[in-house]
Amino acid sequence: MKQEKILLEPGTLWTKVKQTTEHALECGALKSIPTEFEFVEQDGVKFLVRILSNLNRKKAAKEKQEKQTAATGKEFNPFLPYEEDLFVADISDTHLCILNKFNVVDYHLLIITRAFEEQESLLTLEDLAAMWAILADFDGLVFYNGGKLAGASQRHKHLQIVPLSGQEIPITPLIKDVNFSDAIASIPELPFLHAFTTLQMEESTIVTLEKYHALLEAVGIGAVDNHKQSRAYNLLATRDWMLIVPRSHEEFESISINSLGFAGALLVRNTEQLQLLKNIGPMNILKNVTFPNNIKFG
Repeated sequence: MKQEKILLEPGTLWTKVKQTTEHALECGALKSIPTEFEFVEQDGVKFLVRILSNLNRKKAAKEKQEKQTAATGKEFNPFLPYEEDLFVADISDTHLCILNKFNVVDYHLLIITRAFEEQESLLTLEDLAAMWAILADFDGLVFYNGGKLAGASQRHKHLQIVPLSGQEIPITPLIKDVNFSDAIASIPELPFLHAFTTLQMEESTIVTLEKYHALLEAVGIGAVDNHKQSRAYNLLATRDWMLIVPRSHEEFESISINSLGFAGALLVRNTEQLQLLKNIGPMNILKNVTFPNNIKFG
């Protein structure tokens, strides 16, 4: 396997992100969703729970997409073509970076493939090369919703990244208990099936790809039908570690869960959902959309 040629000039990404954000806000292409938030603590994790106060913009856009799909008979793809006002940078011959149009977090980026690939296909060397190119300039949390059951809303393959801005990821206290002598480890306090490994900025993309496949194997996920994943899963990655969690359900009693939930960040639509989350407990909700730690897939 050859290493992917990176087009993104080192040290330029943050400037491009800020310039594009300013432009996209001025022209109306970027439609941020305002939120309020609370912390809900369970099992040593202070979950950040955001309450979406206005989903009208995103709902209207979805209805427009559905009408377009019905009229043309072709499923709408917001990435082919992507909105030029949201374009941030070329990453490589196979990937580019745009702003998330309906962002909840400032500077939320999407790493998309230039050509259509299914979101339910396994990550490739090119995907991970693009991820590392972004992480080199952008200290953030990368996540991948592997399939609809894992919270993916678009079929076109895309990784996502939100900036850390010096803030600690809510699950960080649990990572301190990991046995780092194991190449593939588990986080003792997580009550559901998962696999965890460390990453290093200086490692080759091929090594990262090997670690990714080792994580998938550890939780019983393989390839079927020409590189398609055998099971939905969520992936989280930073400059220092990677976590994979297989998924059994898309939501718990109408509360949707994507990859960020397993970092300790959850979204609810209203105060009723917030109260439900408090009553059940955020870690218990995660447990309800995953598999038991002791399950073995054939």
